[in-house]
Amino acid sequence: MSFFKYILNTIPRPFLIKASYWVSPVFALYLKGSKYTDPIDGKRFRKFLPYGYGTQRPNVLSPSTLSLERHRLLWLYLQNETNFFEDSKPKKVLHMAPEQCFLKRFRKLKHIELITADLYSPIVDVKADICDLPFEDDSFDMIFCNHVLEHIIDDKKAMQELYRVLKPGGTGIFQIPQDYSRTTTYEDFTITSPEERAKHFGQYDHVRVYGSDYFDRLKAVGFKVNEVNYSQKLSESEMDKYRLMKGEILPVCTK
Repeated sequence: MSFFKYILNTIPRPFLIKASYWVSPVFALYLKGSKYTDPIDGKRFRKFLPYGYGTQRPNVLSPSTLSLERHRLLWLYLQNETNFFEDSKPKKVLHMAPEQCFLKRFRKLKHIELITADLYSPIVDVKADICDLPFEDDSFDMIFCNHVLEHIIDDKKAMQELYRVLKPGGTGIFQIPQDYSRTTTYEDFTITSPEERAKHFGQYDHVRVYGSDYFDRLKAVGFKVNEVNYSQKLSESEMDKYRLMKGEILPVCTK
């Protein structure tokens, strides 16, 4: 598992994104089996890969879609609890820092007009700073922005921008790594080195560890927040089959 940790911590993320398109089919073939299932593509494996910048989590990275626990949970929620995948009313969707496991599948949805944006990702439509988005007010029916805000020093400004470009009645899902045992978010902007950030915040490019007050931060800029514990609807066998994290909260926000 130390090999995967070394790769994550030494190779720049844009290069990893490009390289993964070539590497994942090899892992998917090698690990093919029947014990675990990636619900995003339906493929089955004898085990998943490890993942983690610090302590490695075993058996969590899907060999085919490269999805993690949070991606598979979100997919199941969208599939089972929303009409996102239904060919119904056209939707304009903004996907910040789009995850590879979703990108092609979202683009295939004929009722979705998908715009992807990020400042550094090599696979987006628009190069954009989340704190200064180049979109008109009330532009999008839905926004995905997952595991982005923990990288942003002025997360309030980023949240305000997400609120601004979301249409009234629209929905945003803004997942973040969250320590549910913390009442308040831990951040210290005097900590700037990658080594110290990894030590304090769990990853070299994180600037905080969100606590349970994360939802209050979203509410403070205007969002109505539904804290969805979707894993409660799944059995223990389903949780293991899909390799999900028990108790993870989906912040489903509306304007």
